[in-house]
Amino acid sequence: MSFQDREKPDVLVLFDVDGTLTPARLTISDEVKETLAALRKKVVIGFVGGSDLQKQVEQLGPTVLQDFDFAFSENGLTAYKLGQELASQSFINWIGEEKYNELAKFILGYLSQLDLPKRRGTFIEFRNGMINVSPIGRNASTAERNEFEKFDLEHKIREKFVAALKEKFPDYGLTYSIGGQISFDVFPTGWDKTYALQHVANEGFKEIHFFGDKSYKGGNDYEIYTDERTIGHAVQSPADTVRILKELFF
Repeated sequence: MSFQDREKPDVLVLFDVDGTLTPARLTISDEVKETLAALRKKVVIGFVGGSDLQKQVEQLGPTVLQDFDFAFSENGLTAYKLGQELASQSFINWIGEEKYNELAKFILGYLSQLDLPKRRGTFIEFRNGMINVSPIGRNASTAERNEFEKFDLEHKIREKFVAALKEKFPDYGLTYSIGGQISFDVFPTGWDKTYALQHVANEGFKEIHFFGDKSYKGGNDYEIYTDERTIGHAVQSPADTVRILKELFF
């Protein structure tokens, strides 16, 4: 064990980012930061999010690799322990250029047929461990994100999109996970947030807690929230996360 300075070195608490530690795509509050700093004196802490590390730095702060014991970007496909990078994986090497090209062509064609009130930019974001698909585009402002989220709840844009992809590519071995306000992730089956757990399998933790806001079936926290290796906590907001942490650990 590397964490004997903690009151409970055999307890790990993992957090989703968007909607759990921060409002969607916004920055962490002082209250949440202070709560995490206090929690870290008691247990081991880490985050596991679908975004790449650059976006997580924007949200959680430039010292994120020093503020968390474990940092799992892209569901753990890029991983850090105490600031040191662990082994990583690559989506494009796994799927191959030919299949990826077919997938991208279908996505762009489907997007072109959608009737949406607004479009911005970056509809397919290529990441190390996955692709992220956004019908409105990831360059949407916060107000535009909120607007699309309401539109999507009414018209099931992302849900129908995912259904079309599953029908078109049934043999690709891909999982489609709706998360955040405006997008969904596409990654190899098994590369959901439970992927991060392999990095801590030999650390000797007796308890692994996970906090996430998309813990329902189809949400991008569902698999790790329901995994038998974790104790799942469903939250509605960063304030909810703080409340439950104080009830459990303080």
